[in-house]
Amino acid sequence: MKTAKLVIGIISIVLFGLILFQSCAAGIGNSLEGNGETSGSSGAFLALCMLTAGIVGIATRKGIAGGFVSGGFYALGGLIGISNYGSYGDLKIWSILSFIFAVVFIIGSIMTKGKNNKNGNET
Repeated sequence: MKTAKLVIGIISIVLFGLILFQSCAAGIGNSLEGNGETSGSSGAFLALCMLTAGIVGIATRKGIAGGFVSGGFYALGGLIGISNYGSYGDLKIWSILSFIFAVVFIIGSIMTKGKNNKNGNET
């Protein structure tokens, strides 16, 4: 599971740039249209959550608590993104991907916790 956390963390950091770029373009479009949508800002928030979760996930991939923190950031970003996608249709895809990453990190931490409890280790 450590390898999966590392790979997902790296993917998240790379996707940060793509999501942020798309969000800026969607935000400019929302501003020019004056339609009152916040999908561009929500996308930027999702990108920031993915960056934070990716960094925390890489730094704490061997521990238990870091996986829960990363999962929380992924879930928070996904929740904000899925509730505010409007004209920025890709935000729905990035939000679902963020939820998937959250599930992987949380399940990985639970599995690590169970393994450590069987071995008698406490972390």
